[in-house]
Amino acid sequence: MDFSLSAEQKQIRDMVAEFVDEEIKPRAAEIDETDEFPRDLIDQMADLGLMGMPFPEEYGGAGLDYHSYAIGLEEISRGSGGVGTIVAAHTSLAGNMLYEFGNEEQKQEYLTPLNEGRDIGAFALSEPGAGSDVPAMDTTAEREGDEYVLNGGKLWISNGSVAETVTVFAKTDPDAGNKGISSFVVRPEEDDGFHVEGTEHKLGDKGCPTAELRFDDMRIPEDRLLGEEGRGFVHALKTLNGGRITIAARSIGLARAALDDALEYAQQREQFDRPISDFQTIQHKLADMDTKVSAAKMLMHRAADRKIRGEDYIKQAAQAKLFASEISREVANEGIQIHGGYGYTTDFDVERYYRDAKLNEIYEGTSEVLRNTIAAQMLD
Repeated sequence: MDFSLSAEQKQIRDMVAEFVDEEIKPRAAEIDETDEFPRDLIDQMADLGLMGMPFPEEYGGAGLDYHSYAIGLEEISRGSGGVGTIVAAHTSLAGNMLYEFGNEEQKQEYLTPLNEGRDIGAFALSEPGAGSDVPAMDTTAEREGDEYVLNGGKLWISNGSVAETVTVFAKTDPDAGNKGISSFVVRPEEDDGFHVEGTEHKLGDKGCPTAELRFDDMRIPEDRLLGEEGRGFVHALKTLNGGRITIAARSIGLARAALDDALEYAQQREQFDRPISDFQTIQHKLADMDTKVSAAKMLMHRAADRKIRGEDYIKQAAQAKLFASEISREVANEGIQIHGGYGYTTDFDVERYYRDAKLNEIYEGTSEVLRNTIAAQMLD
């Protein structure tokens, strides 16, 4: 087993890290304060090929392996959790839906602009009464001639208010349970009946708009159906499984940011005429933080390796996301503790890392659901 990065992976890491340090980190506090979508940063990342990292060049992507994509997203999230979510929702969810389940025409028409960063993508699955319980969704898509008519609403949709392409899940057969769900490509600017009801005021993850969407007799052509009718539930599960690797990457990026800041602060902050890093209690905190980050990275890359090899990775992705998301909150919490009273103020970034880290335990599979998934895989 080789734990070293290839020359290309090191190059990707260094390139993204430089961009993050020069462009994202100096803007992170401002993004958190204003909660405005940073379109200019997205355009710059598109120029660097960061909006379609894991997809083939024939569709405008960068053609990177999933290790490289995870490394890139980890670095982006180290700069800003909100920007990390923008890229993850755009790529891992909307982009992967089109790449895995779209036909050739759909990939050329909708995936290519996403990968090139000309369009932003969103993934509309959750509803007020259907979060973890996906089959409880109320949104419907009725076939009328050569069109589908969508009615219903979605909640908690990352990028939902700024996306040009949204992959939407709806019931085409309300009586068939999870086998009656289908997935579609929706174009907000083209499809009458698409409405953004508003965006959420959140604890963290600022800069990435989380929208409530409504569809009122929204007509879309039949060629917007992804794959076959009734396969939407399978599409969602497979897409979320891959997305969990990248939420692990977001988690690790935030944890690394908290660790880096805590290490620097501990070496500079003096009490009792010596740096607090001289005290064993602080050293133990730093050691535990670093160990947790290292372990999370191994779980993330193990899941990515199985995905690349075409092996089953449901349990591995769930474990990576579960562990990384929980340690990101723990490491951020310890970062605040090492900063003491200063860590509780907005003068330092560690409080933002904590707020951003909490989301990792909720979206794309709560920690509770992931434990169920892991146990089910063990008992199968």
